[in-house]
Amino acid sequence: MEIKKDPVLELTLTIRHDGDGGVADDLADVAGLRAWLTGNVAILGTGHRADEPLRLRVVAIRRAVRALFAHAVRPGPASTADRDDLMPLREAVAAVNATARLMPVVPALADDGHTATSSPVDERPIDAFLAHEAIAFLDGPKRALLRACTAPRCVRYFLKTHNRQQWCKTSCGNRARVARHYEKQRGGHKTPTHLTIR
Repeated sequence: MEIKKDPVLELTLTIRHDGDGGVADDLADVAGLRAWLTGNVAILGTGHRADEPLRLRVVAIRRAVRALFAHAVRPGPASTADRDDLMPLREAVAAVNATARLMPVVPALADDGHTATSSPVDERPIDAFLAHEAIAFLDGPKRALLRACTAPRCVRYFLKTHNRQQWCKTSCGNRARVARHYEKQRGGHKTPTHLTIR
């Protein structure tokens, strides 16, 4: 199965390790939202006006999606960024479904004469589009590949693309091996992995 850039996974990656033992939020302000929209124009389309109301809606759908991802990766662990402040499952499902209803659906006839539904890319509310994508993601084959990276300090979700993959990227694998080595040297005492949101 070929894995392409996924809008919902990209949304969850806006919560990331900040490099100093904490968690950074790339959507903490309107400038961050604008940068994220610009960096993902190929999958999100253009014409989205980055303002505070849109930022709040995107952050709300991200919180719901990360909660759904945390439930989807079970029995594995959720991302450490989500463990202490996880939205309840029913609330997350309700939030995604309510937001998905905001998507305008424009019926279109396909070339082969069958009816298909679509929505003009540049006119769709971005939060509704992300909710639709979350539903498709969680109801499709990618759900079985979803994992939370268990490397120290990492807060990312990723798609496991091969059997031996344990971490989201090579640097996380290196960090996990170093932490294991350090733990052995200390006689089995665990290193702190507490995260703080800044």
